[in-house]
Amino acid sequence: MAAKRKKKKKGKKKILLLVFELLLLLILLAVAWLYNTTFNKIEYEQMDETEAGINKDIDTEKLELLKEGYMTIALFGLDNRSSNNYDSGNSDTIMIANIDNQTKQVKLVSVYRDTYLNIGNGKLSKANAAYAHGGATQAVQMLNSNLDLAIREYVCVDWAALVQAIDALGGIDLEITQAEMNSINKYLHDVDKVTGLNTSLVTQYGNVHLDGSQATTYARIRKLAGDDYKRASRQRIVIQAMLTKAKQSDLATLTKICNVVFDDIKTTLTMSEILYLMKDIASYDIVSTTGFPFDLTNARLKGTGDTVVPATLANNVTELHKYLFDDQTYTVSNTVQSISDNIAITTGVTQNSMLIDTSSFNETAGMKGTEKKSETN
Repeated sequence: MAAKRKKKKKGKKKILLLVFELLLLLILLAVAWLYNTTFNKIEYEQMDETEAGINKDIDTEKLELLKEGYMTIALFGLDNRSSNNYDSGNSDTIMIANIDNQTKQVKLVSVYRDTYLNIGNGKLSKANAAYAHGGATQAVQMLNSNLDLAIREYVCVDWAALVQAIDALGGIDLEITQAEMNSINKYLHDVDKVTGLNTSLVTQYGNVHLDGSQATTYARIRKLAGDDYKRASRQRIVIQAMLTKAKQSDLATLTKICNVVFDDIKTTLTMSEILYLMKDIASYDIVSTTGFPFDLTNARLKGTGDTVVPATLANNVTELHKYLFDDQTYTVSNTVQSISDNIAITTGVTQNSMLIDTSSFNETAGMKGTEKKSETN
């Protein structure tokens, strides 16, 4: 009897090992398939610290915090009126996603595209021109050198990629105003020209379900009250709605998004980094959003036209580090201070200049639309 029990135990053990091995094999096959069908499609461009333009005079301890405590990713949205062309063009959406590695909390910062910054080689111009001069690499360098950041990762998307991603999610639910509905319908054909789709008009406002083309057009709305400041809010609202939908999606849907979208983006994120981010997608929570600069004014400058001028850049960078990294004692590097002084001399804008209040456009976390904000304007 004892021998029979031993044989039964050995038999059960063999079956359990066989099941475990089969499961392991299936997982390995799934990863291999995901890599071959999805991640091989991505256009990668690795970036070291020199290429990223990280300021060499940032305090060592502060730099370690930026690099070890957080994952900071630059997001660029191109308005090239074409699909999958990432070599040049203005980055009309410039966003910084800052992820706390411990809490998985995310903060989103929209850098206003018309912000007057050093776009490279000492040239002062609108921030979105950096991409046109040197692609994603120069755009990342622009963010790092002006803002004392240590960004080495970026994701570039165009209209077509955003449309496909939202459609793969099954669309998103937003709260839109009548004016926003009218604007979507007015400019929807611009997006359809790029994608080749024939999208239906939006027939109601309030709480609505938008497909990829409609939601992308919503994110482009600028010619309403709030101008580009509110457009940046809409862009963050769309990203928030996409994350909410993704967190509710199963693996099959997420894999579908990968297959549909990843051959239409450009990024520095490796396969392992993308897998790492995907496995924790349910843990990510956008806890706060804002626009940058915090203190600003508008000026019509020779060579750039209507421009957003930080007042001053150094003061705004100090506030940015408080916001992103909870660093209450941050002092900007000499590099940033020099750029700040140059901007002040060139534009005449100082911290005592007449400022524009954009605070009502900043916080969009948890919001499905801009209507609540517009009531306070």
